[in-house]
Amino acid sequence: MKGISYSRYGGPEVLEYGELRDPKLGPDQVLVKVRAAAVNPVDWKCREGRLDAVLDAVFPVVPGWDVSGVVVQPGVSVTEFAVGDEVIGYVREDFLSRGTCAEYVAAPVRTLARKPRNLSFEEAAGLPLAGLTAYQVLVKVLEVNEGETVLVHAAAGGVGSLAVQLAAHLGARVIGTAGESNHDYVRGLGGEPVTYGKGLVERVRALAPEGVDAVFDTVGGEVLKDSANLLAPEGRLASIADPEVPAYGGRYAFVRPDAEDLKRLAGLAERGVVSVHVQQTFPLERTADAHRLNEEGHTRGKIVVTVDWETGEEQGNVWAANEEEDLYTKSQEGTF
Repeated sequence: MKGISYSRYGGPEVLEYGELRDPKLGPDQVLVKVRAAAVNPVDWKCREGRLDAVLDAVFPVVPGWDVSGVVVQPGVSVTEFAVGDEVIGYVREDFLSRGTCAEYVAAPVRTLARKPRNLSFEEAAGLPLAGLTAYQVLVKVLEVNEGETVLVHAAAGGVGSLAVQLAAHLGARVIGTAGESNHDYVRGLGGEPVTYGKGLVERVRALAPEGVDAVFDTVGGEVLKDSANLLAPEGRLASIADPEVPAYGGRYAFVRPDAEDLKRLAGLAERGVVSVHVQQTFPLERTADAHRLNEEGHTRGKIVVTVDWETGEEQGNVWAANEEEDLYTKSQEGTF
């Protein structure tokens, strides 16, 4: 199959497009024909080796944890999905190697849910990691309640934009930091925008004089100090960007794959509660450019890599040419 990989840590230049070994299908996995894979900041941080202390890299590494696509073959113990099902997934394992920026990925069923029918594959690919992050922080860490005031940092970004929508759905008043060019966008999501940077504390206090009940930090650094100073008595602070947040009385959160949470998110998307804005798409072979754009920051919504299956089949991919064959038996016979 065709895909993206890197054999050493480094910048976008270490990403290579070419032939990769077809994935083996484990009994608890589903083979997914990839239609789109979202790019997240954690992807290029992994590529640079920043998570080496917690995740072993088995080179060559295929980057990417977000995916949307179509089931080609379920593993022998899988009953949740069938051939032809459209799915989404946050396909993270406890090591770096078998990512989603390729024509196929063997995804554990614990990482998958059915794709929302009203979202395109590109939009759906942007939902799992960012949506699960927003959902788990708001519901399980901050425990946001109806009538509370929530401050969401970087409210126009991938996680922030979904957090604004979900917090509003929970019945909270949402204040979101964003650049002035994104203020109308944040309003459209259901938030009250404030400009980030110097003077942020005063601007937020003008909207919430008594402070906010919860802060969702996606930035870290100096923002944590401002966030702590904006909390109302008994207010809660959580960060997905800075593990130093306990020093400010908050909690650090790292998203985990959860099929039930992802199913809930997909349902909210089908009901129109949350939507995914795709800023730009790149073909698979230009994944390095997608990483570069994501590294620049200031993304509105998501950046997505797409797989062109009209050309993918012409490249003679074994899986694409044999979808009606018993692929698990094929793998056992060692014919690919």
